[in-house]
Amino acid sequence: MSDGAFAVKIGINPIGWSNDDLPSLGGEIPLATALLEGRQIGYQGFELGNKFPREPEALRELMAGYGLEVISGWYSGRLAQRGVEEEIAAVQAHLRLLAGNGCKVMVYGEVANAIQGERDVALHKRPRFADEDAFTRYGERVTAFARYLLEHGVRLAYHHHMGAYVESPGDIDRLMAATGEEVGLLFDSGHAYFGGGDPLALLRRHIGRVCHVHCKDVRPELIKLARNRHWSFLDSVLNGVFTVPGDGAIDFAALIGVLREHGYAGWLVVEAEQDPAVAPSYAYAERGYRTLRALVDGAAIREVA
Repeated sequence: MSDGAFAVKIGINPIGWSNDDLPSLGGEIPLATALLEGRQIGYQGFELGNKFPREPEALRELMAGYGLEVISGWYSGRLAQRGVEEEIAAVQAHLRLLAGNGCKVMVYGEVANAIQGERDVALHKRPRFADEDAFTRYGERVTAFARYLLEHGVRLAYHHHMGAYVESPGDIDRLMAATGEEVGLLFDSGHAYFGGGDPLALLRRHIGRVCHVHCKDVRPELIKLARNRHWSFLDSVLNGVFTVPGDGAIDFAALIGVLREHGYAGWLVVEAEQDPAVAPSYAYAERGYRTLRALVDGAAIREVA
């Protein structure tokens, strides 16, 4: 419990402007447009995407020019397939980039055997561990890798994700049980809902491990279609299953209340995969920001025109 101030920052992922997994969505929008618009709206920082510099000093200079912070960046991990030492060797450049820009967390996404980027593979074909022993061994590797990151001042924020080994609430429960405290949880409201869970219940259950938060809303009627029609993750995105906070079915007031009650001190990151031709980037980024800003400040939410 916390009686102090709610020390959070509100940031955004550039995916609403330009989608790394589906370059056809906003691929023509310059990074400068996203950074300028994000700053104008009021965001304090950005997560990284493919258009950002990969050299620490160049990234620092770019972001300083816009008065923005580097929040974190996705790392495609493969600990379900390879050993800890190999993963440590693979992460070096990304770790230097984040640590050199003051990031406190690294977004870890398990991509081994994942289908999230496969347009023609239905979500139900996602990978699963053979048994609990396999899950336990995986948890040990993730913990050892997270311990290494902590030695460099960065905490692993594990991103449960559609189409990957850790997708459902049960998967997340098992992961938390199989890993040590070194491993933080990236709580993603949209993936929690799409993965078959109650985001609020999941957050309450694992609040002690949450070190990073992705705020995305959902359209439940489209999630039902995604499941019933065997859409892939990318087709689900194209059909609009995700949106920004305040534009879907998730109760963000309740989620923010739990984070506030437990003294969460980190980033709230708007991250909603959408087609900017259908969901204009600036308008939706502004709606997400104003929704979260009002909740964080304790003010009444006003509709965004």
